[in-house]
Amino acid sequence: MHESYLPRDDDHPPFLYADYRSTVKRSPEMSPVAIVQTLSEVTGPGPAVSELTTEDADLTTNAGTGGEAIGERIIVTGRVIDENEEPVPDTIIEVWQANSAGRYIHQRDDHPAPLDPNFIGVGITKTGPDGEYRFTSIRPGAYPWKNHPNAWRPPHIHFSLMGPALATRLITQMYFPGDPLHALDPIFNSVPAPARERLVAEYDHDVTIENWALGYRWDIVLRGKSATPFEEVAP
Repeated sequence: MHESYLPRDDDHPPFLYADYRSTVKRSPEMSPVAIVQTLSEVTGPGPAVSELTTEDADLTTNAGTGGEAIGERIIVTGRVIDENEEPVPDTIIEVWQANSAGRYIHQRDDHPAPLDPNFIGVGITKTGPDGEYRFTSIRPGAYPWKNHPNAWRPPHIHFSLMGPALATRLITQMYFPGDPLHALDPIFNSVPAPARERLVAEYDHDVTIENWALGYRWDIVLRGKSATPFEEVAP
């Protein structure tokens, strides 16, 4: 394994967290086995980077329908930085989320909330020279799930970061400030405290655009004592 791609050892959610019921079945019962990485895993995504456009980062209009997504417009921006607070440029970031009613476009999502024909819930961009990224979207709604009685997931946005190689992919979730569902959500609380607070974005009035959208800032730290918690990945 390349020394740059060694398993992380910071505050990340465990494979098994009893209150998050599906981890009981899917968490490994034996120690993971390290697999020698192939050339395709230690090389970058290639031509896909050059095909990205600014329109790909606007989830309110990228459905290709000519219409606009329904909901509270938001702008989410921030920087991807390393443990020394240095910017990490050319990082591909993909996001996916529920619509404003709390529903995904997915065949297994049977939540009786309306779908939005103008919202596909997926966007992609890459960081600039200063490590900054920016998405325009709508605030996702909370939605019920079957983990426990009257279980509701707080509004959140999924982030996938792809660095210079497939082996560097990291996945996490961003939450919104002041949500009472945080205290009741076992996925959010599977992250050790106080690291879980690094998953909550800050409202930023300087990012907010008058009469158009609210702004949120969320920096993503890849390593170190201030690292953003990511989903645990086996070596």
